[in-house]
Amino acid sequence: MLNNATGFDRIYIACGYTDLRQGIDGLSAVIRRQLGVDPFQKNVLFMFCGRKPDKIKCLIWEGDGFLLLYKRLLDGRYQWPRSKQEVMEMTQEQFEWLMSGQTIMPSIRKAKPKNML
Repeated sequence: MLNNATGFDRIYIACGYTDLRQGIDGLSAVIRRQLGVDPFQKNVLFMFCGRKPDKIKCLIWEGDGFLLLYKRLLDGRYQWPRSKQEVMEMTQEQFEWLMSGQTIMPSIRKAKPKNML
């Protein structure tokens, strides 16, 4: 289910660390209070990661209740953004990158000066 998120209108990722011991009530409170987003939006996926980047939790409001998803990778780690940003809306492409183990944050590399002749 989490390898394909084409059915979601929006995907939000909580950057940094989240205490994954929290359940539905705790994570919905994080969404509302800390992220400033309404957790009762249909077709919206909220994603969280703990200190170890091999586990994620996701929360989805289905109109009549919440669905809590937990995924632990057997091998590998998610390239989870650990910046101070509170929440970030992701594109479908960024979601696919994250789920395949790639980074979703662009990296800017300084160009090396060319030797002048």
